[in-house]
Amino acid sequence: MNMELSNVSRIFDSAIEQIGKVVVGQMELVEGVLIALFSEGSVLIEGPPGLGKTLLVNVLSRTVSCDFNRVQFTPDLMPSDLTGHSIYDMKEQNFRFNRGPVFTNILLGDEINRSPPKTQASLLEVMQEHQVTVDGVTHSLDRPFLVIATQNPIEHEGTYPLPEAQVDRFMFKLLVDYPSVADEVDILRHYTAGRDPRYLDDFGIETVLQAEEVIQIQDAVKQVIVEEKILTYIVNIVSASRSWGSVTVGPSPRAGVNLLIAARTMAACRGRDFVTPDDIKELAPWVLRHRLRLRPEAEIEGSTPDETIRQIMDSVEAPRS
Repeated sequence: MNMELSNVSRIFDSAIEQIGKVVVGQMELVEGVLIALFSEGSVLIEGPPGLGKTLLVNVLSRTVSCDFNRVQFTPDLMPSDLTGHSIYDMKEQNFRFNRGPVFTNILLGDEINRSPPKTQASLLEVMQEHQVTVDGVTHSLDRPFLVIATQNPIEHEGTYPLPEAQVDRFMFKLLVDYPSVADEVDILRHYTAGRDPRYLDDFGIETVLQAEEVIQIQDAVKQVIVEEKILTYIVNIVSASRSWGSVTVGPSPRAGVNLLIAARTMAACRGRDFVTPDDIKELAPWVLRHRLRLRPEAEIEGSTPDETIRQIMDSVEAPRS
């Protein structure tokens, strides 16, 4: 059964409404995670502890009726703890594969940079190919599949920076900041009204779509029209990023592909069947900020990836409507 493209924005708005019953503010984060889910992409969320990153994923798993697993990344976490491993069955006289927590629909990797590179690398095949190979046997993951990883940018002791190859597998990197005064007051109102986010049953969260409908949305957004001038605009942005003076490592072609896919989804979620330059402008920081490596002297002078992206976007002429 196919989903009408016109239904995507209605479902998107309904999901945001349900998530908003618990998660206060953080609209960019909520929208980014939903757009990634509808685009079959993964998300890296960076922010200080206690800002609701894990809570958002818990609420999302209730809003979307699908399987959800959480893995706390630690220095002693092994690759097999994620992917699964083979066990010899004495009764059957053969090896039996025990599936790991990656066999789910939504996988939350909490503090992913706390595990060594070998364990982080075990997610490369999972995120790109949506499959796991153990002992030479390939096991496919069910659709939909989304990895949401979190990392704390403040505390670096005992952490392992993510390798470039893995960072590039994330469609988006979303930043979480402290809430505004008004939002923080609303958070406290939850508690004065007797609602504790640790007990989500108290919030009346409704399931707005099933796992099968997520797959239908992922297929429906491919109908969104992307004009040739938009394709050229995307490539010009990515190309300019590679040759920018303060950038030492630029984005791979995967950045342009992700920008295109996400723009189609965003357009559908906004109720349109075509991509506009504004979609690209809004998504560019999400797609590019983790794919740019600045020169040390630029960082010393206070430059940031987001500031650099703004400069790049200003330098690239947007197509006219």
